[in-house]
Amino acid sequence: MRNMVQPLKPSPLRRGDQVRILSLASPVQADRLQKGCDELSALGYRVKFDRDRVLAQESFFAGSPADRVAALCQALDEPETRAIFCSRGGYGSNYLLECLSPPTTQPKILLGASDMTSLEIFLWQKFGWVTFYGPMVATNFDGGAGGVHGYDRTSLLAALTETERGWDIDLQAESLAGGTREGVLLGGCLTLVESTLGCPWELDTAGAILVLEDRSMKPYQVDRALMHLKQAGKLRDIVGIVLGDFPECDPPAKGETVRDIARRILGPLAVPIVWGAPIGHTSRPMLTLPLGIGARLSSAGAGRLTMLEPACAG
Repeated sequence: MRNMVQPLKPSPLRRGDQVRILSLASPVQADRLQKGCDELSALGYRVKFDRDRVLAQESFFAGSPADRVAALCQALDEPETRAIFCSRGGYGSNYLLECLSPPTTQPKILLGASDMTSLEIFLWQKFGWVTFYGPMVATNFDGGAGGVHGYDRTSLLAALTETERGWDIDLQAESLAGGTREGVLLGGCLTLVESTLGCPWELDTAGAILVLEDRSMKPYQVDRALMHLKQAGKLRDIVGIVLGDFPECDPPAKGETVRDIARRILGPLAVPIVWGAPIGHTSRPMLTLPLGIGARLSSAGAGRLTMLEPACAG
């Protein structure tokens, strides 16, 4: 594994621990937030959130950048908060990055997907934090364990609680290119991975098993984004690719599908590739993937990720 960032792992989450809910991007619906919090309580966690902050709305953001940064810094400094769960994605976490100072505390669990890719990549590239690409309170936990637009309970608990060994994840996908390779699991939402190019926190993909997923893109837009990553050198030294199922990306009649485009652009890389994993934007129960730890990708059958180490520190 060639990525040189040294991972800093958070403490695990146990039953009875406090989870702080934050809205760091777009506004959230109150009823879905409450339903998701009820699910977290059923899992045994103490849920805490500042209602005015979490339900704030300013234009298409969940409050001003200053307020959202302040909420994040407060949550990171709270001794009693063991994990930060994002209420939803949308857009706006990129506004926070230039305002964030080096955290003064040990890493805490940060769980989120979609627009949270920006923050997760920033924390990895700047500080080496292991983060978790997984369900959000008002877009997945509200759907329940195993439900439509819900979350996968097994992968969630393995990621957030294991401190002694790795584990396997059935990717429920299909192989686009065969093989088995080991690397550092990194990535997230395709649009947000691409948007790091040229930034001080540009994602270093050397030695990575690259996770890429998105929604509501036209096939040519996916083509353009993948070609941008390729021409920027971000696919040159990767060791594997895990692709989501890219919902709402249907082609025009007789046009190439996103799957076709992925095979055409990524196939020649000669690395294992799986297509259609329930990650990020998916209607299936969403898997939780720890970003920043060593993993093995096997693209045989439905695809399998083996975590080679725990994501949390004992």
